[in-house]
Amino acid sequence: MSLMKPRVYIETTIVSYLTALPSRDIVTAAHQQLTREWWARRSRYQLFASEAVLGEAAGGDPAAAQRRLRELADVRMLAITPGARDLARALIEARIVPATSAVDALHVATAAVHGMHFLITWNCTHIANASLRQRIEGLCRLRGLEPPTICTPEELAEE
Repeated sequence: MSLMKPRVYIETTIVSYLTALPSRDIVTAAHQQLTREWWARRSRYQLFASEAVLGEAAGGDPAAAQRRLRELADVRMLAITPGARDLARALIEARIVPATSAVDALHVATAAVHGMHFLITWNCTHIANASLRQRIEGLCRLRGLEPPTICTPEELAEE
């Protein structure tokens, strides 16, 4: 049995919820709290992100962007390879991820191509979506890749 820590791709919503000012919306506030609790246990995992995460995290309010980028400073960066771009394109062409959300396809593809065990996200529209998960996994496997387990911090809270 390997003693290696599980590899986790951190999608942009994670650092966004982690660093955002407390929300008055009860669901968002709960997600923020769950994210902070998961982040406090992040040493259990090897954390990775990509240039796509950095690009998204750097956008918007400059002070908020600075907080997001500070949290990503110690996270290892994965290259967006031609294979990842190809898989992202296939996810869009198969209408699994809409073309308007191409960066979401790129997150999934980058995590799959680099052999991540998990992709952690709060994007339940285009990524952590039960109705899409099977289709994402099927397309990855069709291309010879083992897909990451796509989940929220709440789902990855206990192993």
